[in-house]
Amino acid sequence: MTALNFAIPSKGRLQEQALAFLADAGLHVTQSRGARDYVAAFKGFDNVVVSLLSAQEIADELAAGRVHIGVSGEDLLRESGQGDDRVHVVEKLGFGRANVVVAVPRAWIDVSTMADLDDVASAFHLRHQRRLRVATKYVNLTRAFFARHGVAGYRIVESLGATEGAPAAGTAEVIVDITTTGTTLAANELKILDDGLILESQAVMAASLRAAWSDPARQAARAILERIAARAIAKTAQIIRVRMDHGVEAALPALERTLGATILSRPTVGNGAGEAAILIPEANLSTAIALLRGTGAQGTVSSQKADYVFTPDNRLFAKLQAKLTGA
Repeated sequence: MTALNFAIPSKGRLQEQALAFLADAGLHVTQSRGARDYVAAFKGFDNVVVSLLSAQEIADELAAGRVHIGVSGEDLLRESGQGDDRVHVVEKLGFGRANVVVAVPRAWIDVSTMADLDDVASAFHLRHQRRLRVATKYVNLTRAFFARHGVAGYRIVESLGATEGAPAAGTAEVIVDITTTGTTLAANELKILDDGLILESQAVMAASLRAAWSDPARQAARAILERIAARAIAKTAQIIRVRMDHGVEAALPALERTLGATILSRPTVGNGAGEAAILIPEANLSTAIALLRGTGAQGTVSSQKADYVFTPDNRLFAKLQAKLTGA
């Protein structure tokens, strides 16, 4: 495929949040045939096809190499067994947060850890002549987590519906499910084990390492990821502007070394070239100004927010490029 195929969720809250995240970075999705269209585009970007798929389909398509970049849940990527050889997580997006957890009936008052669950599984097998049943959609994550905790006396019951209802329905004794607040689990008389957190999941932007990355696809990815990285920097930083003098020159090394500053422009002292421009994390703004004054900076210091801060390194694309080239 020549064009970059970028997949986003086709419906629900995850789609809304993904569209908002992209729009905030200036990446506006347009659907020429209306909201029911499952193929779209980024306004102003050539050579990009935006596919609208379910979050699970996006995880599968990334693994198969039929999508270059997609937004999906970290839980779905991990459950699909997509390691670093198949999929590279470009960025964690900070929304769609939920935990994959192990939960047991609240009535099991003596069971609060995975070790307790192992004891129960052994006793259950002796008493009932069958293994403890664990209902879940997360078969691979469950097996790996239970193995790490040495729990073996169980069998998986794959859940196709409301997993939290399995114990009450008598189809399983234990569940592994995803939860945001735990309210639904509590309503079904279930409790999360103290050490039963399998994964703290959130929405991620991921790239396929098995897709056919043509030069046009790479250039499109570079442009998109540059927008996203530039917006992320701008949202957490301020640009300080101050007339270049000896006090400013003396402060620059400390600003870079201790406050995470990036010097955007640095005129030579005394040549009348004007202002130094310094990018500083917003949390360090007051400290930076105090440091400038402490070293004798004389000029007026102004600060401003930027919509985007484009840096030469394009950190998101650089990491992807390294993965694609095996660096």
